[in-house]
Amino acid sequence: MKYSNKILSQTITQLCLQKGITNIVISPGSRNAPLIIGFTENKNFKNYSIVDERSAAFFALGMAQQLQQPVALVCSSGSALLNYYPAIAEAFYCDIPLVVLSADRPDYLLNIGDGQTINQENVFKNHILENANCFEGEEFQDFNNTIINSALNKAIELKGPVHINIPFSEPLYETVNELIYHPINEEPKSFNSSISEDLKPFLKLWNSTKKKMILVGVMQPNSIEQEFLNSLAEDNSVVVLTETTSNLHHENFFLHIDQLIAPLSEEELKDLQPEILLTFGGLIVSKKIKAFLRNYRPKHHWHVDSKKALDTYFSLNHHFKTSANLFLKQFLSETKTVESNYQTDWLAKKLYRIKKHKEYEKQISYSDFKVFSEIFSELPSNIQLQLSNSATVRYAQLFKIDKSIEMFCNRGTSGIDGCTSTAVGAAVASKKPTVFITGDLSFLYDSNALWNNYIPSNFKIIIINNGGGGIFRILPGDKNSENFSTYFETKHQLTAAHLATMYGFEYNSVVEEMEVKDKLTTFFKASEKPSILEIFTPSEINDQVLLDYFKFIK
Repeated sequence: MKYSNKILSQTITQLCLQKGITNIVISPGSRNAPLIIGFTENKNFKNYSIVDERSAAFFALGMAQQLQQPVALVCSSGSALLNYYPAIAEAFYCDIPLVVLSADRPDYLLNIGDGQTINQENVFKNHILENANCFEGEEFQDFNNTIINSALNKAIELKGPVHINIPFSEPLYETVNELIYHPINEEPKSFNSSISEDLKPFLKLWNSTKKKMILVGVMQPNSIEQEFLNSLAEDNSVVVLTETTSNLHHENFFLHIDQLIAPLSEEELKDLQPEILLTFGGLIVSKKIKAFLRNYRPKHHWHVDSKKALDTYFSLNHHFKTSANLFLKQFLSETKTVESNYQTDWLAKKLYRIKKHKEYEKQISYSDFKVFSEIFSELPSNIQLQLSNSATVRYAQLFKIDKSIEMFCNRGTSGIDGCTSTAVGAAVASKKPTVFITGDLSFLYDSNALWNNYIPSNFKIIIINNGGGGIFRILPGDKNSENFSTYFETKHQLTAAHLATMYGFEYNSVVEEMEVKDKLTTFFKASEKPSILEIFTPSEINDQVLLDYFKFIK
């Protein structure tokens, strides 16, 4: 086995190996040659070569999202590192563990006009769990060993991104056959997630309150045991609101939040206002529920998360620092039934909304709404579903989706910039077939995601192409302004056809309603290559169809 002769390279690679960080996403370069040699010459690492650093970082994010363990990124010096930033921010807000390993020039070559050089130390300081800025030289090795251990452990312990900046002087490509340095591995800490505070005051409030709401954001599948979900669903004083990305299921839960609350009158909104709000999971998609809870604030808002609590609704007054599953296990064993019609009344409204939803689906013309309705009804069971941001993830909140389907979306920063790359990385890491649904702008923005040698044959992309940023027609704004189509909607005539050919994807398209169902049926069959189905919809009516929907279901 060969090793780079650089002690810092040996320190990094050996500590990664000892901590089980074995998935490495590498972008080519020269300054990072010692790291590339260290990882690729060792068969214990699984290495991926992806040229575009922005795409590489989101690819690693998708892998880490599925594996729930750190994935390492390796890049050269200079602006290469900056291209990681969008994915780093996403990982920071979504609690996804990434390890950024950036090669750098030694101190004496910084800020003198040397090529491919920027100030790399602490470059992610506002969106990183820890920065480890190493120094070259044997005299610094104890210090380097300590800070590298600390950074890697932080990624494991707190589930988030860390940055290790590593200076290498030339020559960069020399190797040795034996390790020069054996780093000391400091084991990551295992945290006790049990509830430390006295629950009695909270149970007293809970057991005397008739209107309690639980709101669940982004969660990994199977995060909460079904018996606890069943217990909540059987309590008439509790209304549980979830989203597709919550990955929680019960017939008494309220999955379609916007469908429920958008048509409500002020009197009905006051009736829905909870006294206690209990929240789990990550960020929420629905702007309507955020507006509702900010305007009709609960007296008490408790959030359960082992890491952080955000005051999204301006009423947070307690943070239980534990997992949702452990909290419910301990808390529900002490709760009592409260006589209430809170859940029953709102379930009646839910059933009415579903009835009106089905009526609306039958009568509308060909549009984004109609296409999403067909897609979600035709999806195969037991797949992983990746959603792009903007309109796609919002439409997904309105339709019933089979509970066997695992749902994911980059909701940390809610950007379109790396959705496709994330889906590709997730497909590589997952054992399940993966379907990615996206809009045309999101797909085109991240088209370098297809420049990837690892895409499995069971990866499928559905593109809803309405010729621009359709969400801007839904959002407030002057659609008749002469600048709207250029600077907001960004109209275009582009398709994915040539990209599919270039990157070896099967490609098919839909241009009218009668084709949709048959093309979807064929598309979801097993294929020898990854595939794209591009569905073209008329941009001019999509916003009105959606706006009319909320009026119709009232």
